[in-house]
Amino acid sequence: MVTLMAVIERERGVEPGLASAGDLLELVRTDRAVTRADLRRLTGMSRTAVVSRVAALADAGLLLLGEELASTGGRPPGGLAFNRDAGVILAVAIGRSRSQVAVFDLVGHELGSSEVAHEIGAAPEAVLPVVAEHLAALLTERDQPLLGVGLSLPGTVDPVRGVSIDSPVMAGWDGIELGPYLSELGDAPLFVGNDADVLARSERLGHAASYDDLLVVKASTGLGLGIIADGRVVSGHLGGAGEIGHTKVEAAGERRCRCGDTGCLETLAGGWALVARLNDSGRHVEHIRDLVAIAVAGEPEAKQLLRESGRQLGDVLAVAINLLNPQAVVIGGDMAAAFDVYAAGVRESVYARSSALATRDLQFLPATFGDRAGVVGCAAMALDRVLSPAAIDARLAGGAVSG
Repeated sequence: MVTLMAVIERERGVEPGLASAGDLLELVRTDRAVTRADLRRLTGMSRTAVVSRVAALADAGLLLLGEELASTGGRPPGGLAFNRDAGVILAVAIGRSRSQVAVFDLVGHELGSSEVAHEIGAAPEAVLPVVAEHLAALLTERDQPLLGVGLSLPGTVDPVRGVSIDSPVMAGWDGIELGPYLSELGDAPLFVGNDADVLARSERLGHAASYDDLLVVKASTGLGLGIIADGRVVSGHLGGAGEIGHTKVEAAGERRCRCGDTGCLETLAGGWALVARLNDSGRHVEHIRDLVAIAVAGEPEAKQLLRESGRQLGDVLAVAINLLNPQAVVIGGDMAAAFDVYAAGVRESVYARSSALATRDLQFLPATFGDRAGVVGCAAMALDRVLSPAAIDARLAGGAVSG
């Protein structure tokens, strides 16, 4: 009989029967094992090998054993549980005019948060010191060690270097090392992601529990797309997968985009374009959030702009739906606050342009975490890295937890 861990080990290039402590922790924290006997059954390892690895995890505070679990009720005598309080994760979602920060436990439960307002398009030297102060304040309320920081930015990022490499919305951020601004928080690793990607990662704690294949739209000042295929977030070769807002569309003509090019979808359907159009009509708003608020209150022109934006996005999204055949499209970002209006426009174009097979079972869903999706996704990104088997093994060996 081939065990579950044998399959995992084969995929990782590990010799069968030699699952690491990190592998065992993964089985416990994903609820596939609740006793040492479960671990032996799933891995095919000897009792001695399992006991020694479990002991190492318990000594590091990552597993709770036996007596420690008595208060949880219903646990077997040899029960095991992942210790969600063994550390904390910080999350930072950097936006064009505001940034959200939060602290999470190791199962992705938010423990505290705050918000940082700043000038539109402010430089990192203006934004990050204030962000660091807010993060430090969140940490002072916690006794647990900081294990990692997840940070998102609009535009394309280099996750290895941890920098922005192409952000039309955040001028002055490209190539800037972000780690030094957060160095006072400790030596925990920093993980940087694209804002649409982390929105998709937030759904791994939400809709992805039911759907393995999702397209996750971020409809806000700009337009982005996160892709979950077979349960995994797809970022692409240079991290540029899902840059749907800068797809060239004929209807945009020679309209100038924030990225410096012309003819991008965003010039018609991005939040910044809708705000400009409403202002030109004599109704002044500062941000797409303001436009959405008056649309929800019933303002006809704002509602029409949102529905038309949804239709224009749907024209391009239909191609991705035909190519990827997702089970659901999740709509997040500021425009999702008017989900019924915006999604109606998206559906109209998608059903008109996608194949019957691709749309037969297709669902349209609001983002699970609403306007908290950015920080939840940043936390999920960091947790994936610091709790990976390789990172846990490095930590037990006294090495750096880099994922």
